[in-house]
Amino acid sequence: MAKQILPMTAPLAASGPYSGKVAFSNGVRVERGELLFVSGQLAYDDNRNLVGKGDMKAQTRQVLKNVKKVLDWAGATSSDVVKVTVFVKDISKFRDIHDARLEFFHPDHLPASTMVEVAGFVHPDALIEIEAVAVLKA
Repeated sequence: MAKQILPMTAPLAASGPYSGKVAFSNGVRVERGELLFVSGQLAYDDNRNLVGKGDMKAQTRQVLKNVKKVLDWAGATSSDVVKVTVFVKDISKFRDIHDARLEFFHPDHLPASTMVEVAGFVHPDALIEIEAVAVLKA
């Protein structure tokens, strides 16, 4: 089975328990089956700064921008996403999350979805993390 990896290009943190090398990649493209698995994305900008502290909608938009970067790398679009798993600190922000998601996903290609509330993330100010699975065009 041939596959391509989109590696992490920077550590999650400059110091502390999340610094140093990590044992995962941002994306894995598998030749057989043409599936793309997008690792959980946080609201980091290109400089690894968290965007939208305290703002669920802003963080959701940034997370989806990060998912899009992996999709672009693999030659996919949001319409190719078939499943997302969404982890949130405050599930009462459901509407903010879905309003941002509706800006990202085409209404004719909405993915299957699971959303769960969690206690926290690797960054203390993160409010949301999204992972995705996409089917790539043959």
